[in-house]
Order: sequence, then structure tokens, then C-alpha cells
Amino acid sequence: MTEFILVFVLAIALGWPLGRYLAAVMRGAPMPGDRVFSRIEGPLYALLGTRPDRGMGWKGYALAFLASNAVLAVLVWVLLMTQGSLPLNPNAAPDMSWDLALHTMVSFLTNTNQQHYSGQAQLSYLSHMAGIVGLQVVTPMMGLALVVATLRAFFGGRAGAPSTDAVPASAAPASDRPGMAGPVVPEPVEYRYGRPQDSQPRQADVGNFWADVIRPAVRVMLPLGLLWTVLLTSQGVPSTLAGGPEITPVDTTTGMASQKIPLGPVAAMVAVKQLGTNGGGWYGPNSAVPLENPTPFANLLETLAIILLPVSIVFMVGAFTGRKRLTALVFGTMLTMSLASAGFAVWSESASPTSTDVALMEGKEVRFGAAPSALWAALTTQTSNGSVNAMHDSLAPLTGLVTLSNMLVNAIWGGIGCGLQQFLVYLLLSVFVAGLMTGRTPELFGRKIEAPEVRLLAALVLLQPVVLLGFTAITLAVPALTGNSNPDFHAISQVFYEYTSAFANNGSGFEGLGDATVWWNVSASLVLALGRYPALILPLAIAAMLAVKRVAPEGAGTLRVETPTFALTLIAIVVILTLLQFMPVLVLGPVADHLALAASVG
Repeated sequence: MTEFILVFVLAIALGWPLGRYLAAVMRGAPMPGDRVFSRIEGPLYALLGTRPDRGMGWKGYALAFLASNAVLAVLVWVLLMTQGSLPLNPNAAPDMSWDLALHTMVSFLTNTNQQHYSGQAQLSYLSHMAGIVGLQVVTPMMGLALVVATLRAFFGGRAGAPSTDAVPASAAPASDRPGMAGPVVPEPVEYRYGRPQDSQPRQADVGNFWADVIRPAVRVMLPLGLLWTVLLTSQGVPSTLAGGPEITPVDTTTGMASQKIPLGPVAAMVAVKQLGTNGGGWYGPNSAVPLENPTPFANLLETLAIILLPVSIVFMVGAFTGRKRLTALVFGTMLTMSLASAGFAVWSESASPTSTDVALMEGKEVRFGAAPSALWAALTTQTSNGSVNAMHDSLAPLTGLVTLSNMLVNAIWGGIGCGLQQFLVYLLLSVFVAGLMTGRTPELFGRKIEAPEVRLLAALVLLQPVVLLGFTAITLAVPALTGNSNPDFHAISQVFYEYTSAFANNGSGFEGLGDATVWWNVSASLVLALGRYPALILPLAIAAMLAVKRVAPEGAGTLRVETPTFALTLIAIVVILTLLQFMPVLVLGPVADHLALAASVG
């Protein structure tokens, strides 16, 4: 319970100032560190042939996102399939097969880090550092960039930034804009609701994708990653380029004369995997391995890192949009769901009727115990992190229900950028439903939600059950594809969990599943992509459609969304949309599994 309270208190205490700093970073406001950071950012802008003040419409922004992902995909896929003949491979890791390399590339490209391999044996140091960790740094910032662009569009575009210290990029002096060669003279334009009064642009300026990725990567992700790397190294997490030592096992009766201990630059990867809601570890068992998570303090650092940036992004919203009550709505809703989820998971593992079954300690580290393992499991699935310090396949069935429910919601903190983006989808749906129920025209921030926007929202809502239930049904219907290690109810949970984790871009798994096959690699790769790109791009398109609409002034008939009543309505919509539609598979899986276990314990 102490760690439970401490993690939430620290996340909120550190997240508030970090969120305000993030808001300043994403606005491009003048900052004290500009002289230092501009030396890194300037050459990157020049290499990409862009300037941070060069705005984009939503289509150009989305195209830049997709194009950058396509280039990274090819580079990393080729790297993984040729690593055996490349340098920095002291443990002689072989080339990956095409399908395993495909799944690994798509998994890390989508900020999921679902692993069908064991990194210490199947990846070279070069693949880890250049391919895996490189994507772990960049892809979370891409998610952040997309949600920031969506927020800009909701309020009319970049020109309407409401902060007193934020200025249009074209109006800032060249010395304050990294990568700019000379002065820019701004045009005197009067803005209202984020747009010039005398114009009605066809597309809102939602920002510059390259700047929105580079600035937070250089100014937030890398400094935090360096700090966490140093702290974890001080706790004994390996940080070396040398190959691991060979030792003589304590028990030589097994016929194994020697054993090689795999090491490497582990600390840097662990830091980034936790901070970036990535989750993919250096070792197969992830942070359940003492080399990744050696001490109680290391466990606290890694648990805190899971939710630090997602909480900070929630606090960023108010400072970035100028609507502090919007932050209160988002934070209050997410915190309520988070506490309920984490509390239920801890109860399930440590105080429920089935918690007395000694079999539930299988897959858990005795040095951590049941409660810290349950807390980690809850937080790692509330975000899109997916790292583990205990095997989820061995969790109590009701804890497995919690982790599945968290991923189906995918907006209890959520991934960096992705969680808030999904929350905005729920917000739009809730406004539409509440408007219909009260007889008011659905509108958000003064802009009407009409048929084109609702059609895109409906597509997002229907995509999840079609993909998850469809692939689960196909896989269970063909036993040769399934790869189950457990019979009966748990078999359903294993398959459904794998696809749910992929679609939610989470990456955790019920690891009793034999998923290192062509079917699992290819089908999971498709689900990974379907869970990432529509969920990031379609909300941006919806916001851009709203941005060009006239803003209606708030009046007595306006639906107030930043209230406790609406927050409860939003939670009800989340429960109905994401849990009730999956009720049959949840009952056939974890609920039935729990009832069977409870009967055997009783």
C-alpha cells in the first residue's frame, strides 16, 4: 500500500511542473535552454529541409507522420534481418527471419514493443541501440505530436494559441527559433477564436510535424532518459558494451559446464522503455529479471516512470490550451478510473478469496510480492507501456480481467499522446450522445459535431471489436494456429489478450502462448498497425473538420463539458462502449477462469 500511494503522489507532484514545461516546449515559446538545444535541433531541421515555423494542414501533417514511419520501417526491418553480419554483435546473435523481423519492426514502430523474441539472445547490441532504442525515443514523441496537433485544431489552429507567452512562430525573433537563418517580419493580423477575422481558411495550421517531434525528443525525452539511466545504473542495472562473462553454475549436475551471463547497455534501454510507454525489455522476462530491476528502489523508479509522462501530458493540456478546467476534466476522469483499476488489481492479488492459492505466486518475484506486482500490472496496462515485473499469464483471473479492461479502454492515462487522443474520441462521443439525450445540438468548444465527424467516430468505435473478435475467432477456430499452453477458459484469454495488447499498442502478453510463428507474427503485425494509425490520424482529421467551422458563443443552451456531471457521463460512455461490447469474451475467459479457480479453492 505504501508503494501504491507513493507512486501516485510522486507522479502527480512531478507531473504538474513537467506538464507546464511540456506545454512551453510544444508551443515553441522562448525558453532558457534555447541556446543549447538549438545547436542540436538546428542541424536536424536543416537535414529535413524544414523550418519550425512552417505550418502544415492536417493532411500534410498526417502525410509527414506516415512517410517518416515508412522510412524508419524499411531501415529497421533490414537491420534486423542482417544483424548477424554487422558490428557490435559480441554474443553472435543471428539474423532474424523475415516474419519475426517484420513483427519486431512494426511492434516498435507503433510504440507497442510486443516481443515474440528474447532480446538477450536474438538481438545484437547494434540492433538494440540503433533500431530498438531509436524507435523507443522517436515513436512516443510522434504520438505526442499528433495529439498536440489535434488540440491545436480543436481551437482553430496554431495561430490561436491562448497563452500569454506563446507567439505565432512567424512573429518570434530568429534567435528564438532554432534552425532559422534570418529575421522574419510578421504581418499584423487580428485573431479571433484562433483565425484571422477576415478569413475562413480551408485548413487550419496544426503545426509542423518535424518540429513537434524533434523539440520534445531533444528537450524532454533524452534528458529524462539520461537521468533515469544514471539512477538505474547506480542500482546495478548493466551499462556496458562488453560481452557477458562466462561462469560455472552452482549446480553442475545438470550437465551444463558453463553459462554465459548476457549483459549490454541495458540501463539506457530500460530507462527509455519505461519513460516512453514503450515496455520492450533487453531480456525476455523484462523487468522481472534482476539485471533489469535489481532493487526495491529500481522497482519504484521503473513503476513511477510508467505513468510520469502520461500524467504530465494531462497537466500539459490546460497550459497549452488555456482551459484549466479541461485539464481538471481529463485528470479527474483518468485518475478515477486509474485508482479503481489499480485498487481492484491489488485486492485481487492480495486479499481476494483466490489469493490464498499458492499457485498464484507462480510467475511472481518473491522479492517484490503480490501487491507491487499487481500495481505494476495495472499501471502498465493503463498506459501503453506493457513492461512487466511479473508474468501476466500467472496473474489471478480477475487481475487478468483488469489488465484486459485497461487495454480495451486505452485511455486511462494511455500511451504518450495516444492516451489523450483516445480520450478526445470518448469526449466527442460523449458530447454527441449527451446532446441527443438533452435535445441540444452537439457541439464542442463552440463548434458543431455533425454527420461527417460522427461517421469517422463510428468507424473508430467499430474498428476495435471487428479486429479483435475477428482475429480471436479465426485463431481459436484453427487449433494449428493457436499455440495455447492452457486448456479451457484460459485458452480464450491467452488469444484474446495477445490481440488486445497489439491493438492497444501495449505489448504485454500471456506468455504461455506460443506466438513465435508466421501466423502470429503476421496477424499481430496487422493488428498493431490497425490499432496505431487510425487512432492517431482520424481524431486529427475530425478536429481539423471542426476547426474550419464558425465558433458559436457559449450561452444558456451550451452543453458544459468541464463539470463533474459530464465527467461521470463520459465514464459511463467509456464503460458501455469498451466493456459491455466485449462482455461475452470476458465472461468466457477471465470471469469463467475465476469461478473455476474459486470453486477449486473452496
